[in-house]
Formats: sequence, structure tokens, C-alpha cells
Amino acid sequence: MDNVLRITLAIFLALLPHLSLSHPGGVDKQGGHLDPQTGRYHCHRDDCKRAHEQQHKAEQEAREEGRAFSTLYDRDQWPHWTDDDHDCQDTRAETLIQTSRTAVTFSDPRQCTVTNGRWYDPYTDRTFTRARSLDIDHIVPLRHAHGHGADRWSKEQRQQFANDPQNLLAVSARANRSKGASSPDQWLPPNQAFWCEYGRRWQALKQRYALMITPPEQEALDRLAATCPAL
Repeated sequence: MDNVLRITLAIFLALLPHLSLSHPGGVDKQGGHLDPQTGRYHCHRDDCKRAHEQQHKAEQEAREEGRAFSTLYDRDQWPHWTDDDHDCQDTRAETLIQTSRTAVTFSDPRQCTVTNGRWYDPYTDRTFTRARSLDIDHIVPLRHAHGHGADRWSKEQRQQFANDPQNLLAVSARANRSKGASSPDQWLPPNQAFWCEYGRRWQALKQRYALMITPPEQEALDRLAATCPAL
């Protein structure tokens, strides 16, 4: 038995340096640690794993689009639906009020939240009367802008872009969520009659804010331009 104990102890002592090096000081605040033997970062918590999966996806997208990888997108860093004039109507409410084809109604006496009106959605060629059926779409999505040059913007520039009326459309919530952060080479409005205008507005916004246009994106914009009526 003594021999067995001695052998077990010897094995444990031999492995001890490797065991201590594999988790030096435990995990960091992100939920992982750097393995000194491999030089690779290793996650131990789900939130850490999700963050690194997001970064890997962002890096892969950058490689596929032939651009440099930017920092990870965080929507909280893009102040949107602001109320600059402090009248309790934020950018969403003001967009709904301005684009409704009839007078809107509100859910509260202060007229802060729009409930009903009449909106034409150019993405789907449909008309809606309930505000809750609509999203306010960023024609050039915030996440897309972030990955094409806006990661270097100041907070003020991000806020301007996120609330720019030229970049906003009241559209079907389903269509908006189908689009996500896609560019014209990845997604187009179901209503083909709007393709010309969609391409024009996308390209104008990219040029105005000096955002990168990738080759596949430009090819898609050229195809959209071909749908425009001849002058």
C-alpha cells in the first residue's frame, strides 16, 4: 500500500506544475484566462464563450468582406430614439407623427406615445394603422455602419446617425427584423418597386457619412440603380 501511495504522490507532484499553470490565478472578470502554454485564451463561463463567438463571427465577416476587423458592436453605445427638444416625443414618436397619412392618436394625455395612424410601408407595399405593428428601420443599420467605419466615431456622431431622419423609415416590424443588419447584397425589400429608391438612399447615406462600401455591396447597388426609370 505504501508503494501505491508513493507512486500516486509522485504522479501528483509531476502534474502539479501543469495543473497550476493551466489556471493561473483563476479566471478573469470576463470568465476566462490565458493559457501560458498555448498562448490561447480559454473561456470557463457561458457569457465569456458568447462574447468570443461574437468576436469570431465579426472577424470572419470582416475577412469575407475584405475589410479590417473593427471592435465589437454594442447598441448601447449608439444613443437612439432621443428627445432633443424635451417634449416627451422621442425620435420614434416623431417619425410616426411625421410619416402618418392621417392625424395620429396617443396613449397618454401628454401625447408621448403614438398608438394609431395610417402608415404606408414601402418595404412590403402595405398600409398599417397600429403603431405597434411598425419598427423604425435604420436604412443603413447601426451594426452595419459600425463594421464599415463608424467604430471610430464619437458618441455625438453615433447619435446623429442613429437619429438622422434620412436614415429612418416606419416599416413592418416583420420586414425590419428579417433585414437585421444586412446590406443590399444580403437583403432587399420584398417590394421591388422600392428597390431604386432604397439603393439611392443607401448609397447617399454611405457617401454622406463616409462609410465603406464593399465590392459585393457596390455590385448590388449597381443592380438596384438599373431598376430606376430612365430620365
